[in-house]
Amino acid sequence: MPITHGVLVRHYTPHPALGRHQVLDARSLAHVRRHRGEALRPVHWQPAIPVLNQQDLYSQSIRTSTIVPGAPDVDALGSCTANAAAVALSVLLAPDALAHAGLPTNDAAQAERWAIGLYTEATALDEFVPYQWPPADSGSSGLGTARALKARGLIGSYTHALDADALAAALQDGPVLLGLPWFNAWFTPGRDGFVDAVPYWRTSGLAGGHEVCAIGLEDVAQYPDGRVIPERTVLRLRNSWSPSWGHDGDFFLRLSTYVALREQIDAIQLHA
Repeated sequence: MPITHGVLVRHYTPHPALGRHQVLDARSLAHVRRHRGEALRPVHWQPAIPVLNQQDLYSQSIRTSTIVPGAPDVDALGSCTANAAAVALSVLLAPDALAHAGLPTNDAAQAERWAIGLYTEATALDEFVPYQWPPADSGSSGLGTARALKARGLIGSYTHALDADALAAALQDGPVLLGLPWFNAWFTPGRDGFVDAVPYWRTSGLAGGHEVCAIGLEDVAQYPDGRVIPERTVLRLRNSWSPSWGHDGDFFLRLSTYVALREQIDAIQLHA
């Protein structure tokens, strides 16, 4: 829900596979992406890192206690905001800059360790989410994670996309962090990779909040005046539940579903 002053915070129940809260701050909402009717095209941004997995950490030989002092060892972590940010950063930065940032591009487990470190910093910097990991694995926000990246000096700025047209336009320039409500039916996408094609997903119940990275427009259609036609526009999104989930780790969402859920969604684009 876009706001003109103050801060909107919407908390979600923590879940081992989910960990996103919605935070909209009017100070950063002053910096937005706009669509001015220009022609849009299908686009696919290829992340430089493998598909990550914030679950099954033990099977990846990941011990969180060795990454973050004082952290307990857990087999799953609500680090989706940081995982999505790692995906976006791997597109945004050149190989030498990724190496300087310490983000590995050829080892999923090592990249997951990097994301866990970022998640820790985001929970510390996220002033509007009163939890910190360790000890409390209660998630973070896309805004908090963007601020953690800026504090590291890895990005120069970030902008928000506040509507469907702005989101589609932003994807012409690069990936977008997308925080959204996650429904129980969406844990198992349809055979075509669409989560919103699963029957009765709207009544399946809300599981929590989740952060993913929008990495493309599979299809896009526009009215003669340039406005996007949501029912004929499809987002491609990278999840962080291993390459065996969904469509090789990705899934699809109709832009019309984004429109229906927009009040609970935030979209942030990182800039070098």
